[in-house]
Amino acid sequence: MIRTLALLAPLLLGGAALAQTIDLSQGGPVDITANDGIEWRQAEQVVVARGGARAERAGTAVDAARLLARYRPQPGATPTPANGPRSEALGGSNEIWRLEAEGNVRISTATDVATGDRAVYDMDQSVLVLSGRNISLTTPQQAITARDSLEYWTQRRMAVARGNALVVTEDGRRITADVLVAYLLEDANNPQAAAARAAPRPGTQGAASPPPGQGRLDRVELFGNVEIRSAEEVVRGDRGVYSAETGQARLLGNVRITRGQNQINGQEALVNLNTGVSRLVGQGGQRVQGVVAPGARESTLPGQGTRP
Repeated sequence: MIRTLALLAPLLLGGAALAQTIDLSQGGPVDITANDGIEWRQAEQVVVARGGARAERAGTAVDAARLLARYRPQPGATPTPANGPRSEALGGSNEIWRLEAEGNVRISTATDVATGDRAVYDMDQSVLVLSGRNISLTTPQQAITARDSLEYWTQRRMAVARGNALVVTEDGRRITADVLVAYLLEDANNPQAAAARAAPRPGTQGAASPPPGQGRLDRVELFGNVEIRSAEEVVRGDRGVYSAETGQARLLGNVRITRGQNQINGQEALVNLNTGVSRLVGQGGQRVQGVVAPGARESTLPGQGTRP
């Protein structure tokens, strides 16, 4: 039997919700369903749903083997007596402030999907934390995966992936690091974001414009064992930053640029993945070193400013 229950989530922000973005922090009811039953623990102020459990709110659905919805009295509301009617205690006088999901977690909207073994959504902070195996956050424009944990800060439009963190863009670029922080662009209805998309981007003249919408990558900050891989070359370093708008990356520390059998090493690199131009920059008088495979043409060397 499928059992259902409707609770309230706190109203934190005014205006309409971003329909495609994973966001449970907007106000309104949260509908909870489960195959194996719903348990209400008044003393703990928690509702537990088991067996094919699902929570839905304004286009965002959370599916898991087990769901815990932690609630509290709304500010200014009269506390409901512990022996009060169940419908009143779980109705308009209370609000959900934290949602926990366990077992084969899948959080989805019309366009975005997040997965993991465990998920916690803090309504006050508007942050989703995924952990366990098969951690991922997928949008139409890119996929982010991690080994240890993945945080998605809804209002900041920021994702933090830890442990073998990886971003794969829609054009096949792979960006990896021990820890990466990905910043996503604002809603397509934002005038400033629209103006930024309309402006020409260096190295992309004549190319199709990136698709509008939610979750499009802006930039990625990278820390530890950084690797940026494209069809032409692989660039590695200790830390770096990548801009999706320009296709440019800057890497620092033990930088290695590899194209085919050729490699050059240094301490800083400026890479344009749109034009294929890679340049090593000397620091503090340190020399740039290179390894050239026998028979390789000069034009195939990374850093020469031409495509192979």
